[in-house]
Amino acid sequence: MFTGIVETVGTVLLVKQSGSNKSFWIQSSLSGTFKIDQSVSHNGVCLTIEAIEGDKHKVTAVLETLNKTNLNTWKEGTPVNIERCLPMNGRLDGHIVQGHVDSTAVCTKITNEAGSYNYTFRIDPSFAHLIIEKGSISMNGTSLTIFNVTKDSFTVTIIPYTFENTSISHLQEGDIVNIEFDILGKYIARWKELESK
Repeated sequence: MFTGIVETVGTVLLVKQSGSNKSFWIQSSLSGTFKIDQSVSHNGVCLTIEAIEGDKHKVTAVLETLNKTNLNTWKEGTPVNIERCLPMNGRLDGHIVQGHVDSTAVCTKITNEAGSYNYTFRIDPSFAHLIIEKGSISMNGTSLTIFNVTKDSFTVTIIPYTFENTSISHLQEGDIVNIEFDILGKYIARWKELESK
């Protein structure tokens, strides 16, 4: 389990296709602290550490992950938000994030608010019931509060610290991001779905 509080930004060094899977070597300030078989959030995707070499580590994404996330767009130089799992005695500074991406969204608008930035994203309308005004969402592994919610879009405000310490500063209009909706909302939605049958 994660919190959506990004610890560092890594950089993709190498991408290798192996059958239907893709392996990635990523360089980061935390790579040397990882352990083999450890679960680490990469842009909101929970991936297993397979190898470590100095300040670099290797992870692999299977076809299911590649189909449902933005990992298929990763290439050499891609910045990656990284977060280790929440320790049992840690603080939940963001919100409960599983590292299980539900969908992707497209960045449709970026507005400089003279001190902060507003980013608007378009999502599949079938997920509209999982986004609420002032609710939590994980975007590329970053815990954010959403507003201006419509049936197929939402907006987030990025403060200077988040802009400078995550990969959000590299985001451009048209880019695809990973989205994980609030787990509490998903359980309630499932309960209501079953209740109506």
